Amino acid sequence: MVAPTVTPQIHLAEEGGVLVLREGPSPTPVKETLSRVLIIGGGVTGLTNAWALLDAGYAVTVISDQWASLENRITSQIAGALWEWPPAVCGRHTDIISLNLSKGWCMTSYDVLEKLQKILPVEAHGIRMRTANFFFDRPIEENEEEYNKMREIEAAKIRGFEHDPTLVKKHEISRTAAVVDAYKHVSPVIDTDVYMLWLRSVVGAKGGKFVTRQVSGDLLEHEDELLEEYEADVLINCTGLGAYDLAQDKTVHPLRGALIRIVNDGSRFPVVKEALIVAYDQDKQDEDGGIVFIVPRNDRVLILGGIAQANEGELDLTLDSPEMRRMRDRCNKFVPGLENAELDPDSIVQGLRPLRGGNVRCERELRRKSDGSLSKVVHSYGHGGSGFTLSFGCAGDVLKLVREVEAGTTPVPMAIVE
Repeated sequence: MVAPTVTPQIHLAEEGGVLVLREGPSPTPVKETLSRVLIIGGGVTGLTNAWALLDAGYAVTVISDQWASLENRITSQIAGALWEWPPAVCGRHTDIISLNLSKGWCMTSYDVLEKLQKILPVEAHGIRMRTANFFFDRPIEENEEEYNKMREIEAAKIRGFEHDPTLVKKHEISRTAAVVDAYKHVSPVIDTDVYMLWLRSVVGAKGGKFVTRQVSGDLLEHEDELLEEYEADVLINCTGLGAYDLAQDKTVHPLRGALIRIVNDGSRFPVVKEALIVAYDQDKQDEDGGIVFIVPRNDRVLILGGIAQANEGELDLTLDSPEMRRMRDRCNKFVPGLENAELDPDSIVQGLRPLRGGNVRCERELRRKSDGSLSKVVHSYGHGGSGFTLSFGCAGDVLKLVREVEAGTTPVPMAIVE
């Protein structure tokens, strides 16, 4: 499929140490030599990094064994792609360092996505700003983790925030859903098919090069030959689950998810215009953690979700699979008439979220090469179900790490930001 045309008259700039979106062409950076970066991974993380680096004046080549298309969707296209304050409903991020950093990363992405939605037509990028409602089966004050998360959202001044238990009644949630409390705020919601094709076109319009190829083995052992082959100075690993081998990170594992796509035209149930969500609860007797994820994908399709299965690597779910039936039943309790919904032609999509034991890794390679010299590899993987939410924030940190490699400084592990 041909990617949509795009004007490159927008650019990412650094202000106050974070990425921001600006209108107009990127200012030409003053560089004595043009540094070259090789990125492995063509998902949302890899392509967002490519965009940021191109606007910072780097020459960029992206390698991937597959690219976004409507014929064979990649993992980034399967994502629920609702912006969330971490930890996300299906992300299961628990590492204190990763969570601390994610709260900054997510706000960078929020601001960029919101501005994109304002300055370019939705048909170009597929981003919409929608109200997201989060429901709870007991007063939120009785759930310390969720209560603290809500207070952080309020303190961050996320647009449209309101703690309001009457949202249960306003949305006519069935009593059988057993929810009693709720809050809401405005979130970017992304049509991933449109966005991923658009994102690749942005990278291409800015001069990025694409190579279809599979890379395997430990990058530390192969980085010199890859850098030489592509005449690059720095290598960035954005391979998600591929980091199990490429970074020799044996904590990387799949978190299987699936979405049911239904027609949201009002003919069989009231049109759903806002997201309706119940987060994973490890204390629930429900073996799925009670997740409900109902999100308008665009103006026609509603997605139903709620599966987060660790270490399940097979994409063999069907509408009749027990976990899919349970998920659909949980969603049916939230929207009157949802059980009568017409299935979209692409009725089920499924993928493997790239989770990691320490959650997101956005840091340089800490191991030294066999000759004792510093590696020129930068890693950005382990985003789980939060790839879109963290994409621009992590890209800003990757840009800083690339400059560290260029300066020849010794790499340090990720740390909590004070």
